[in-house]
Amino acid sequence: MITLKNVVLRRSSKVLLDGASVTINPGEKVGLVGRNGAGKSTLFALFNGSLHEDGGDFSMPRQWRLAQVAQNMPETEETATDFVVGGDTRLAEIRQALADLEHKHAEAPDDHDIGMELAHAYTELADAGEHDAVPRAQALILGLGFKVHELDQPVNSFSGGWRMRLQLARALMCPSDLLLLDEPTNHLDLDALVWLESWLQRYAGTMIVISHDREFLDAVTDVTLHIEQAGLNRYGGNYSKFEEMRALQMEQQQQAYAKQQDKIAHLQKFIDRFKAKASKAKQAQSRVKALERMEKVAPLLAEADFSFEFKEPDNIPNPMLSISDAAFGYVQEDEPAKVILTGVNRSVLAGQRIGILGANGQGKSTLVKTIAREMGALAGTVTEGKGLNIGYFAQQELDVLHPASSPLEHMVRLARDLGASSRERSTEQDLRGFLGSFNFSGDMVKQPVGTMSGGEKARLVLAMMVWQRPNLLLLDEPTNHLDLATREALAVALNEFEGTLMLVSHDRALLRSVCDEFWLVGRGKVTDFDGDLDDYQRYLLDEAKRQRELAKEAGRATATATASATATAAAAAPAPEAQAPAPAPAPAPAVSSREQRQLDAQERQQRQERQKPIKRELAKAEARMAAAGTEREQIEARLAQPLPPAEIAEAGKRLKALNEEIEGLEELWLKLTDELEATGA
Repeated sequence: MITLKNVVLRRSSKVLLDGASVTINPGEKVGLVGRNGAGKSTLFALFNGSLHEDGGDFSMPRQWRLAQVAQNMPETEETATDFVVGGDTRLAEIRQALADLEHKHAEAPDDHDIGMELAHAYTELADAGEHDAVPRAQALILGLGFKVHELDQPVNSFSGGWRMRLQLARALMCPSDLLLLDEPTNHLDLDALVWLESWLQRYAGTMIVISHDREFLDAVTDVTLHIEQAGLNRYGGNYSKFEEMRALQMEQQQQAYAKQQDKIAHLQKFIDRFKAKASKAKQAQSRVKALERMEKVAPLLAEADFSFEFKEPDNIPNPMLSISDAAFGYVQEDEPAKVILTGVNRSVLAGQRIGILGANGQGKSTLVKTIAREMGALAGTVTEGKGLNIGYFAQQELDVLHPASSPLEHMVRLARDLGASSRERSTEQDLRGFLGSFNFSGDMVKQPVGTMSGGEKARLVLAMMVWQRPNLLLLDEPTNHLDLATREALAVALNEFEGTLMLVSHDRALLRSVCDEFWLVGRGKVTDFDGDLDDYQRYLLDEAKRQRELAKEAGRATATATASATATAAAAAPAPEAQAPAPAPAPAPAVSSREQRQLDAQERQQRQERQKPIKRELAKAEARMAAAGTEREQIEARLAQPLPPAEIAEAGKRLKALNEEIEGLEELWLKLTDELEATGA
């Protein structure tokens, strides 16, 4: 178990934990929550050994294997699959040990001890999952939203967000007793998030997760640790249960504090009244001592809440915009346009609150960017209502921010660009005051945005949106870097917003709170989604499975399809003399039932002829698989018995070769069965 006893943790001069004590039992799934800056990541540093306690005692089992998501951006030409397989540290250690032993054995083949070590190493390699390491890694990669054709692409070919997904997959690949996850959902779409929840619910070890996603925490945790005012409090239950218990605790504390204050006032009144009277001096002195001995109940020091509101729009056109027969996508230099969505016919009306749903890569951001005028439609028309004023929150905040500029400089530019509409707040003092309402106070207003945290950048984008008084809000993953309190403030502000809202988010609590209807972006179309978010989660799991199966089948059938197409073309090619241009064909005469039966029989015969060589190869593969499987069982049985070192080493090598051969035969068997199905279609 993990134990903290009176632990003190500091960052520079700031005390983050002061006398914190808590126990985390093996197998518990813990949510670590608290305001930004409270010390959550610092506590993680204590858990992973990169930081030591400044006071008190911290302990965890030495033999525990730790897994966590590396925060650095991976830079490697390794394929995605190899990079994730490398996350299995136990397998990597055994592979290296085996390579060293094989080298030693080659130099000293008669050494009994090396032979025994080699035998143990082969057994450990099998136990560590050498035979299915690649499929396990690829299942993780596909679950996190990658496509089958991307499994063998270099890590460096992916964007930053996708590389961080690979870091997450690499951490999940590692066999661990303790799994530390710091904001694992930040780079995930809703489909990948649902998959991750399912995976973590099956994880057998101890898990500690930092997240600002309430529904994610509810789904994967059963204990909550709350950092507040340098203390660490444990609550049994998920995040929703924690909120209930904490609210009750705060209410009881406030009541106890008020009751004690009444008692203190009563004692003090007696002391003040009678301390000068000799006849009452003894009683007054006893009350002074009672007051000194009293253990004071602390007042409820609620952390400052953040709140804001959108101003009433100057006007609200209706409809906001209309999209007719449109195609959306993007154009890359020197390449043809990439069409993502076609046949888009949509209207956005005043007051609508639309949640935009869709699996990863289906075009949600493309839709939002086109409406936000960041991209042009490839075809069709997008007609805006008169006076449409869009407030756009980009998925990457820096898309609309200047890293070298300060919040104040951003606001000065914005006020100047808006011109007359912002005269009411045109002075620097007004702008400072406005930024202060978004928690940018003091010197922070002049700090370069590039040095700020993700949450601070997100708050600045929100501030700039509020200033513009939009009547249409386009929000693309606005909560990625917001803590729970700021997410709550955003939900409240959006519910009070009088304009129209279009929201892309993997935060299901926010979607449930503010959206009245949903659009589904998928398979190149934008349609209405009839159902709630629970229905959508079921749809996502089914759709992700369907997409993976389709991609897998397509990948396996590529070679078969090419060969079949070539053979079919050769068989169907007309004779040379018949290849001259011919007049327009006359309508084909009707085929009699007898002729149809003859044609069907001829087709069956041709199909059987095409299938014969494939069936022969399939039979050979099945026979060899059976023989290799039998031999593997015999060798495994031999290795369970006492053997000479040289024989053990030889058997281990043969077992390794058989495993590789069987894996290849299984791939061949799958390929041949796919070919057989294709020729029988």
